[in-house]
Amino acid sequence: MFDWANSVYALVISTAVFPPYFAEVTDTNLQIFGMNVTNTALYSFIVSAAYLIMAVMMPLLSGIADYGDKKNLFLKIFTILGGISCISMFFFIDTSTVMIGSIGFLLATIGFGGGIVFYNAYLPQITTPDRYDVVSAKGFAYGYIGSVICLIGILVIVLKPELFGIVDSSTLPVRLGFIIVGLWWIGFGLFSINRLPSDTPGKIPKGMMKKGLGELKDAFNYVKSSANTKKFLTGYFFYIAGVNTVIYLATVFGSVELKLETKELIYTVLIIQLVAIGGAYLFAYVSKLKGNRFGLVAMIFIWIAICICAYFTTGKFYFYVVAGFVGLVVGGIQSLSRSSYTKLLSDDVDEVTSYFSFYDMLTKLAVVAGTLAFGIVDNITGNLRYSVLTIALFFIVSLFFIRKVGFGESKVEPQLEMG
Repeated sequence: MFDWANSVYALVISTAVFPPYFAEVTDTNLQIFGMNVTNTALYSFIVSAAYLIMAVMMPLLSGIADYGDKKNLFLKIFTILGGISCISMFFFIDTSTVMIGSIGFLLATIGFGGGIVFYNAYLPQITTPDRYDVVSAKGFAYGYIGSVICLIGILVIVLKPELFGIVDSSTLPVRLGFIIVGLWWIGFGLFSINRLPSDTPGKIPKGMMKKGLGELKDAFNYVKSSANTKKFLTGYFFYIAGVNTVIYLATVFGSVELKLETKELIYTVLIIQLVAIGGAYLFAYVSKLKGNRFGLVAMIFIWIAICICAYFTTGKFYFYVVAGFVGLVVGGIQSLSRSSYTKLLSDDVDEVTSYFSFYDMLTKLAVVAGTLAFGIVDNITGNLRYSVLTIALFFIVSLFFIRKVGFGESKVEPQLEMG
């Protein structure tokens, strides 16, 4: 249910509505801190900045959360931050208010990414190793279903504003959508957080920063000593950089390069989300039959093909086809990555938040690398197609490492269950 809550950010804000809205209401060329930058490059750089901040901040916070047993507290803080930031984006109307939109989007992104490490760390606490794959997949499936329901509601407001008495503003329906996302995120988020295992009562002990950093050092030594974990995290860095860059910038590509309207982009994202529900379960099943490494390598090959096909895509129909393949692998690769990393942790690991912080920090640094590369290529060439082709290189490099990882599938036999 927490996936149900926070996935509306991932769908509406980072993918379906806000990216094309940002490109549409701002000037193509902007002056930011005295520098000339395209609006699409600025959007990429905002994502980079948000994830760079989180990469620096999260390892310490996760160590503190473990030492003080405060996963629940931090999850609430980041959920409320993200929801309120989305609501603030209602006041982003045009180029004159671009800083409001930029700061709101940056803080919402921090709220989303900041909560993930604490949420992920609950997985080994609430289920058993034989169910890691299926429970992880179920979370993503709930997220897709909930976010699609919310997006459809926003789509009705955008397409039929007169039903809600909206006649005086072309941007008002979209901006009302930002409020809906914030309220949905906070409401369902707190509902689910209050039903997760509670924190240990009392204040966070003194010396928490020192203890937190000590736990992070222990986690680093563990990762450093495990060849399998190092290979997995290195490969994960490259392919998740590509995955998240596509998630954040696919609709920008459709809007700028193919001139798709907002409603057409929303249809595209709905295709991705609906296919992704089945994709998450499909690759959980593939991992059961063939192992985690096979499932990950297969999806990486599909991602490479997606980037190459996107470079050559010129029509709406082909864009929808490419979107369908994105949906097939976007949920599967995130779900299987989370459960695969969990399998690599030894049974004597107690402070799981610290270990997941490395996974989370790497995710955030990967997003910085991917979106920064995308934005730089865009700003230099003025052509998003070259940026998309650049992302294919990230997936190609990841194959070199992932194909060498052993997940010990013979010791883990996940049982796939639906519903």
